[in-house]
Amino acid sequence: MKRTVELEFFIPDNLLGNETLNLLLLNDGQDTTMLDLQETLKKLYAGYKIEALVVVAIKASADRVHEYGVASQLDFMGRGSKATAYTDFIIKELIPYVQAEVEMPINGRRAFAGCSLGGLTAFDIAWNHDNYFDAVGVFSGSFWWRAKDLKDGYTDDDRILHQMITQTAKKPDLKFWLMTGTEDELADRNKNFIIDSIDDTIDVIKELVKKGYERSADIAYYEMVGGKHDVATWGKAMPAFLTWAFSRKTS
Repeated sequence: MKRTVELEFFIPDNLLGNETLNLLLLNDGQDTTMLDLQETLKKLYAGYKIEALVVVAIKASADRVHEYGVASQLDFMGRGSKATAYTDFIIKELIPYVQAEVEMPINGRRAFAGCSLGGLTAFDIAWNHDNYFDAVGVFSGSFWWRAKDLKDGYTDDDRILHQMITQTAKKPDLKFWLMTGTEDELADRNKNFIIDSIDDTIDVIKELVKKGYERSADIAYYEMVGGKHDVATWGKAMPAFLTWAFSRKTS
């Protein structure tokens, strides 16, 4: 079913037209004020930390838990039922629309980022469409997304995104920036004294390494001490991601 999607664009002032212009798509675009995104970009530009960057913040709908997820498989509660439609919107409608709206060619790096369930979704879409993206940023990703409930004999093999990585024949041409906070949650499924959000993210990294990606060169992991599962934490982490993804080249 069609719906109206609200977008917010962040485009640098005073572009000359000869810059390398990068692109960031950001899920949960309704949170940009709480993320302090405008001020963060302003400071990074002032410090010559990042190249010119168009950020397109995509505001989520009331159907967020169905539009987000892993498109290839519903979770155990049937969530993610519209993830395929959301993916099609990103690839077939949004990217051409952005290219038409921005007067300069987007000729630099392209990344997709998100927080929590929005991060899981950004990973899924970029992983399966690496011809459109160069990098993924995931803040406190919902990598717990699973095919079986804990009370129904769950094992770690029921994590949908981890299985997607394992079962993908090719090695997508991507780089990954993954962030967690040490106070993201309290849950500890396997009683190893490490919260699940950290375990699940580290296990994503392990699957990526098995696929042939290299720590440092291809994968950055940022564990924020005291970081919580909230927008304020993700806002504090945003400069680190933007600098990693769109760092200004030194001559």
